[in-house]
Amino acid sequence: MKYFIQIKVVLISLVFTFISLHANAQHSYIKKHKDLATTLSKEYGIPSSIILGVAILESGNGTSKNSKILHNHFGIVGKNTVSKSKYRSFASAQHSYKAFCEMISRKKYYTKLKGSNNYSAWVKAMAAAGYSTQPEIWKKRVLSTINRLRLAD
Repeated sequence: MKYFIQIKVVLISLVFTFISLHANAQHSYIKKHKDLATTLSKEYGIPSSIILGVAILESGNGTSKNSKILHNHFGIVGKNTVSKSKYRSFASAQHSYKAFCEMISRKKYYTKLKGSNNYSAWVKAMAAAGYSTQPEIWKKRVLSTINRLRLAD
């Protein structure tokens, strides 16, 4: 019995350690990219919460293979010269962020939402327009990320 209690304590400790590391990675990512998202938000009229929320989700807080190797923080599909993946490569994270905003600014819903800080409306419009192959799951995850990390403008 004592042995099982010790295992339970170790497992709980590991879970809390993992959660803490994950939260630290998210906060580091936000700190690193918040100014860029704010600048692009002002330039394109897309809420910085959308820019950061999608980037955090799509890049795994900047830890995904695509974000590390291809500097692709949004899962943008396209040609690259770095790997044999379907994802586009960028010279830097900044180029990826700008490409995301440019891509969004060409969508039909953009004109209606430009300048609005209603991040929920943005997420719903992006999901409905096919931004993700799993729109309902993606929508819930982005909204949860924005709310949990208090990214709303």
